[in-house]
Amino acid sequence: MGRFRDALSGSGLRGIAEVKRRSPSAGELRADADPAILAAAYERAGAAAVSILVDARFDGSWDDVRAARSTASLPLLAKGFFSTDDDLRRARDSGADAALLILRDLDDETARRLLGVATELGLDTLVEAHDSEELTRATYLDAPVIGINARDLATFAIDSQAQLGLVASAPRDRIVVAESGIESRAQGAAAELAGANAILVGSALMRASDPAQKLAEVLSRPLVKVCGLTRAEDVAAAAEAGADMAGFVLAEGSPRRAQGVLSVPETMLAVAVEVGESSGAAADLVQLYPREEGKVRGRDAVLLREGNEVAKVLDLPWEESDPAHLERARAAKGRVMLAGGLGPDNVRAAIDAVRPWAVDASSALESAPGVKDHDLIRGYVMAAR
Repeated sequence: MGRFRDALSGSGLRGIAEVKRRSPSAGELRADADPAILAAAYERAGAAAVSILVDARFDGSWDDVRAARSTASLPLLAKGFFSTDDDLRRARDSGADAALLILRDLDDETARRLLGVATELGLDTLVEAHDSEELTRATYLDAPVIGINARDLATFAIDSQAQLGLVASAPRDRIVVAESGIESRAQGAAAELAGANAILVGSALMRASDPAQKLAEVLSRPLVKVCGLTRAEDVAAAAEAGADMAGFVLAEGSPRRAQGVLSVPETMLAVAVEVGESSGAAADLVQLYPREEGKVRGRDAVLLREGNEVAKVLDLPWEESDPAHLERARAAKGRVMLAGGLGPDNVRAAIDAVRPWAVDASSALESAPGVKDHDLIRGYVMAAR
């Protein structure tokens, strides 16, 4: 296993941070981008690898790889429209650890040959697919690292939902990278929950005043969920405060029952909170609690994506306390969303104690059941960050 592939392996979502001065779809992004400065800053911010555009259409060159190599020790991915053995040799000689192979531009015979040459040169590859046919080809070619690009390279349009579907259908024995269109924690989390091992973030970083800080923000955990939302103005307040998930309780008997899942901005994931079985409500995720006699819901829930469990929700019993709640949550394995009595005053202590993947608050953020206090929302999100 090469350095690039190894850096994307293991638990947790990894980030590949990109250096590109311009884009054919978006025009100029950051004309003065210095690969040496950015690569070092990305490494400090927690990037697993750095992607360097070397094509002139992006105002890039092989000197950019050499500059990044001079200041950063993390793996470098050379990105361009590579089709020859010499392209891969230049990548290696410039200090790259991996090279991009775009299946749209390569037939299977050429792609297979380049994969073999890369192995001989000690290079990893990122084999990029844009649709189900190309994903099948990448799988057939036995590509160890597969990139799923949300951008149509002919029209430049982004289709994130199609990308997530492809990520979810990719073989689980490969490393899967979600590319393009990721600008927020929620979008990164959506790719993670679909099965991506890593995300490649480019334009969003180049547009940010501090690219490294933006990268750290996109990768940061825990995610923050505001639940029990019933009004559009409260959804807007949660989004403005920086919450990543909006929860809508659809269970009968709850004082916070919503009429349905409200619209949320692209910076948030919508979560339908249900009991017993899912109603099929249009939401990114379902937070499903068991039934319990005499109560609105059972204690703990599972977080589902397309019917598949992607996280555990560790909660307090309905309207009861449990002094050992945090200890129980701390001992849990896998992704944990911590819920139960959280608010501005205690969420930071709970995060420090448990280190959860996400936190969930509802009643502590209200002025009345189902009506949120916007100052409390802001205080909660700020404390959780």
